[in-house]
Amino acid sequence: MAEKIIRVSDSDFSGKVIDSRRISVVDFWATWCAPCRRLDGVLEEMARDYDGRVAFYRVDVNESGGTASKYAVRSIPTLLFFDGGEVVDQAVGSISREDIKEKLEKLLGV
Repeated sequence: MAEKIIRVSDSDFSGKVIDSRRISVVDFWATWCAPCRRLDGVLEEMARDYDGRVAFYRVDVNESGGTASKYAVRSIPTLLFFDGGEVVDQAVGSISREDIKEKLEKLLGV
């Protein structure tokens, strides 16, 4: 896992994601999920591309079921896009780099 993508759990989700002043992308995933693993490289690359502008986080749904339940994550991978501590967009299932970029550019006002 890239150091640019920060692992968060039920205990520190609020302090890191909700309190973040930046736009945040949260990847809900699991180690056994093949589509999640395919998305890893895309997210690592995007975390480098958007370093300093967007925060990237990862939540293991097996370890942090409370957070997954709170945000009604029913399928993985699920990406939630936060701005000001609120969910402003989401993507469920396989998503392309271009689709993620489009969502981020819209949130960044680019």
